[in-house]
Amino acid sequence: MEPMLIEGEAIPEAHDRRWPDAGPAEVSDLDLLDAYSRAVVAVVETVGPAVVSISVAGRGARGQGAGSGLIIAPDGYVLTNSHVVHGAPRLHVTLTDGRGLSASLVGEDPATDLAVIRVDAAGLPHGTLGDSRALRAGQLAIAIGNPLGFESTVSTGVISALGRALRSTTGRLIENIIQTDVALNPGNSGGPLVDSRGRIIGINTAIIAMAQGISFSIPIDTAKWVVPQLLARGRVRRAYLGLAGQQRPLDRRVARALGLATRSAVEVISVEPASPAGRAGLRQADLIVAMSDRPIGSVDDLHRFLAEWTIGEPISLTALRGADLVRIRVTPAEWA
Repeated sequence: MEPMLIEGEAIPEAHDRRWPDAGPAEVSDLDLLDAYSRAVVAVVETVGPAVVSISVAGRGARGQGAGSGLIIAPDGYVLTNSHVVHGAPRLHVTLTDGRGLSASLVGEDPATDLAVIRVDAAGLPHGTLGDSRALRAGQLAIAIGNPLGFESTVSTGVISALGRALRSTTGRLIENIIQTDVALNPGNSGGPLVDSRGRIIGINTAIIAMAQGISFSIPIDTAKWVVPQLLARGRVRRAYLGLAGQQRPLDRRVARALGLATRSAVEVISVEPASPAGRAGLRQADLIVAMSDRPIGSVDDLHRFLAEWTIGEPISLTALRGADLVRIRVTPAEWA
C-alpha cells in the first residue's frame, strides 16, 4: 500500500519506521526533572542530618518558641539565629536521629542575627560552609528546617536577588542579604540555605508577613566572619565612638564650595563625655562628612566604616563645624 500524500509530503503508515519519534524531547524533559530531583535528594541526604530543631522554653511572656539550627562542627557546635535563642533560660535541641539534648549558649551577635549554641555530644554530622560571594540570581536554593514545628522539612526555589539589606534588632544594617522565593515559615529561622552541591550558602532569618515568595537569609560569608569571634569571646568586637547621630542633607552650594564628595552627612545629636568622641573634642551639631578620607553620608556609612576599622587605631575624622571643615583625631574603643 502506497503512503498517502498531503501537500506533496508522504505520511508513512504507523508501522513505517520513518515515522518521526517524539520521544527524545519528552525524555529530555524527564531527564532534566530527574536531574533536579536527584540534586535535591542528594542535598537533603547530605545536609539533612546536620539540621536540628531548637526548642526555647521559659522566655518570659513569650513562653515556648522554636527554630532551626545547623551543626557546624562534630563536637556539637550549632549555628542559628540570635532571635531564636536570645534571652532563653533553657535550650533544647532535637537531632534528626531523634535524640534530645540540652544546649548552652556559646555566644550571639544580634547585629547580624547570628548565634552559636552547643550540645554535649561528639561525632555529629555537620554541614560544609560554602562561599556566598559566588552566588548568582536564578540559581537553585534549598532550605531545610522545622517550619511550624514540622521537623526536617525541605523546600526549594531560586535565589531571587542579592545584595539586599535588613535592619537587625539592634538597628544596625545587615548587608548583602540573600533574597529567595524558597517557602519559609516560623520555625525555619536558623536553618541552612543550601546550594545544589550541598554547600551552606546562608542562614535563613526572615520572611515578610503577608508576602509570598519573599524570604531572606544571612550570607554564609558573614557567618564565617562572626562565628570565630563568638567561639573565642562569645560576642563580636566592634569599634565604638560614643555618639548619637542622624543623617542630614548638605546644602549643595556648601558641598560644592568645600569639595565634599557626599550630599549628606551625619549630624551629631549627642556625645558621651567620657567616650572616644567626647575625649577627641567632637561636638553636638558637628556634621561628620568623612572618616580617614572616606565619605560618610549616613549612619549606615559610619557603621560600615567602624565594622572594618581596627579597634585602637586612630581615625582622622572630618566634620563641618559651622562654615569650617575641621579634622579631629579620634581613637575608637571596643564596644562593651
